[in-house]
Amino acid sequence: MKYLRQAAILAAVTFAAEIIKYLLPLPVPASIYGLVLLFALLKSGALKLEQVEDVGGFLLEVMPVLLVPPSVSFLTALDAIEDLLLPVLIMGFLGTMAVMAVTGHAAQLAMRLGKGGRKHE
Repeated sequence: MKYLRQAAILAAVTFAAEIIKYLLPLPVPASIYGLVLLFALLKSGALKLEQVEDVGGFLLEVMPVLLVPPSVSFLTALDAIEDLLLPVLIMGFLGTMAVMAVTGHAAQLAMRLGKGGRKHE
C-alpha cells in the first residue's frame, strides 16, 4: 500500500505539471515543470522525502531499461538521418560541454556564496 501511495503522489505531481504546461504558453516540457514542482514541494516541506523515496528510488533503478526502446527506435531510423548524424553529434557534444561548464561555474559560485564570499582553499 505504501508503494501505491507514493506512486499516486508522483502521478499527481506529473498530472499537475501537465496542467501547468497546458495553461502556460511557454516552450517548456511538462517534465521540467514536474521537476520544479516536486522540488518546490520537497523544499517547502509540503511533501516529505519519505513520502516518495521508495518509488523514486525504484524508478531511478529501472531508468536504463526505460531508455532501451527509444534507443532501439533511434538505431532503426539511423539510415534516414545518416546525413545529419555528424552535425547532431557535434551539437550534442558542444551542448554537453556547455552545460558542464555552466554547472561547474554555478556550483563554484554557490560554494563561494555559501562560505560568506570567501574562496574555499
